[in-house]
Amino acid sequence: MWKRACDTAAKCIAEAKEYNKQRWDKLHMEPDFKAGDQVLVSTLNLNNLKGPKKKRDSFVGPFTIIKLIGKNSVEVKLTEEFSRKHSVIPVILIKPYFQTEEDKFPCSKKSPTPPEIVEVEDSPGPVKKIIKARSIRFNEDAIPDGNLHLRRVRASRRTEQSHQ
Repeated sequence: MWKRACDTAAKCIAEAKEYNKQRWDKLHMEPDFKAGDQVLVSTLNLNNLKGPKKKRDSFVGPFTIIKLIGKNSVEVKLTEEFSRKHSVIPVILIKPYFQTEEDKFPCSKKSPTPPEIVEVEDSPGPVKKIIKARSIRFNEDAIPDGNLHLRRVRASRRTEQSHQ
């Protein structure tokens, strides 16, 4: 009985493994980038771009691939605006750039250009003290007197007990 259960489980695992492999092979394509190709770079990790995040372009570029680094990353030649960023980018964050023919598509949107970089100002200095809790300040006149409040509560309890 135990042997049959183990054999059935092994068979099911092998079938699931084969099914998942076929599905992966059918849908997955290896990136076919070469040195010299032009690509667009995702703005997902670029946090120093101007404007609200919702209205920014999803990709900027085009940038030229200098060389491939393994199967999953490429080194691109960044423009001067992006010179402080790391030039090695994973292939999941790039896509090929196709130049449109403007005479065939006159109303098409222009390809996204690299946006302006906002220079981050230097911090005013080191942190002197970390506050553990945020204190909320009230106007002293708005805070009721504690003794008065306590007397009212006790008086209301006495009246409730006398009515019972």
